[in-house]
Amino acid sequence: MNKTDDIGKLVLRLTLAVQLLFHGISKLINGVGPIEGMVAKAGLPGSVAYLALVGEVVAPIFILIGLWTRPAALVVVINMIVAVALAHTSQIFTLSKTGGWALELQGFYLFTALAVALLGAGRHSFGGTAGKWN
Repeated sequence: MNKTDDIGKLVLRLTLAVQLLFHGISKLINGVGPIEGMVAKAGLPGSVAYLALVGEVVAPIFILIGLWTRPAALVVVINMIVAVALAHTSQIFTLSKTGGWALELQGFYLFTALAVALLGAGRHSFGGTAGKWN
């Protein structure tokens, strides 16, 4: 394994976790009210909206520190699939005003989390390379 592989994994993990945590902190401060409405409209109990905090606060913290990284990244993948399904399905095949994919941010989170789930945390993590779920 190349020495820079673990540094690359660290950069990928930190980028995903820090960026996603901003969304989670916003939900902690402002509440999950808008998500509750979307969840209720989909026929689910409003309390399901609080699972967004797991996907945007708890899982990113585990990814950030590199502990149970692969399962945490899969939680983010599921969180993003649900977010797209609840709020963004009409944008899947559309472009933004600047020509980029309308869901580039959601796509970034989803596919970066998928990459972290496949690659693992690497050496620069609390779980280390020997961690079963890293």
